[in-house]
Amino acid sequence: MKKLMELKHHLLVGSTRLIDVRGFWLRNEMEAMQRLPKYENPLSLIPYGRKMFSQNDEDGIVIELFRRIGTTNKTFVEFGCGDGIENSSYALLFQDWNGLWIDGSTKNIDKIRKGLPKTIASDQLKVVESFITKDNINKLISDHINDNEIDLLSVDIDGNDYFVWDAITCISPRVLIMEYNAKFIPPIRYCMEYDPKHMWDYTDHGGVSLKFIEEKVAAKGYSLVGCCLAGVNAFFVRNDLLADKFEAPYTAEKHYEPARPHFAKIKAGHPSAFQTLEQRLKED
Repeated sequence: MKKLMELKHHLLVGSTRLIDVRGFWLRNEMEAMQRLPKYENPLSLIPYGRKMFSQNDEDGIVIELFRRIGTTNKTFVEFGCGDGIENSSYALLFQDWNGLWIDGSTKNIDKIRKGLPKTIASDQLKVVESFITKDNINKLISDHINDNEIDLLSVDIDGNDYFVWDAITCISPRVLIMEYNAKFIPPIRYCMEYDPKHMWDYTDHGGVSLKFIEEKVAAKGYSLVGCCLAGVNAFFVRNDLLADKFEAPYTAEKHYEPARPHFAKIKAGHPSAFQTLEQRLKED
């Protein structure tokens, strides 16, 4: 058994180095794009994109967003959190944030509970298994989050994202991350019909266009301040926090990024492990 474990570890490390040949090329491609003249405005978020545990370059953008506007309670809510190893808020746990993860997959939630027992027991992270709809989202959040204002809300459920977000009344996030369907370029307005039983079938049926969600969040007091370079997630900041800290105009036409799914293959280092968080040195 010990030899099998050693072989597994060698394969993981070896495959990381092998895949990193492609990952290095992709990282070079992304960094070259970040230096393009269209992103040279110092207020652009694109040059700050970096990957640690996020699907693409969201980690670096989130750090830069809160460097500009500061934090309050360092509380996040992310629904559609996946298996915890790859999402938009896992890196925040290393920065002493606290929050709530919700996911409808038993497999994902079991993996998180097994991998992060200390983090969950300390109440730094709350984890809920539930299929998410516009009818249950407020209870799912309010049962575990007491504050009305939180720093970050991340929405990624591959379909009913807009409808579930629009139904939320129990929290007021300062920053919102929402996935958009990059198939639809501005000024096209697209939104799937609400289907409480929707499961993504890996086609272009699902979600919203960037122009649609830009207009909908504007009606609730938020502005589009950027997208990740991979063309997956959009970032919105509450209007009272904008000042002159972000690149205007706050429109889909300005900030749209096309789909670049290959950027998800960029490697941030060796394979991620929950032990990295669970067994880190905590300084006073």
